[in-house]
Amino acid sequence: MTAPEPGSHPALELDDAVHQKTRLALLTVLDEAGRADFPYLKRVLGLTDGNLGRHLDFLAQQGLIELTKGYEGRRPRTWAAILPKGREALAAEMKLLAALLARFNDRVPGSPPETP
Repeated sequence: MTAPEPGSHPALELDDAVHQKTRLALLTVLDEAGRADFPYLKRVLGLTDGNLGRHLDFLAQQGLIELTKGYEGRRPRTWAAILPKGREALAAEMKLLAALLARFNDRVPGSPPETP
């Protein structure tokens, strides 16, 4: 096996905006649901109001999700919906994770990685 180029490992291509576990979970849930309200996201992911709000704001600022505020009856509600850019970022992240998993699974169990 030849030595890989410095800085060429697929793990280095993971997107920090998406890869953080809470944001990855949010994008995954929104990809499955299309749109979800704040209480649902809070409940399904076990997050606090502040933590959820901070991650939703971050994803919205990155253009990955859209936040909509409105009312359900008399109660104020915030809904989050994944945008096409968010779906693309999630798909790219999952493709990289799949490549990393394939590299891991291709090694013989219990053997150390080859050295250059």
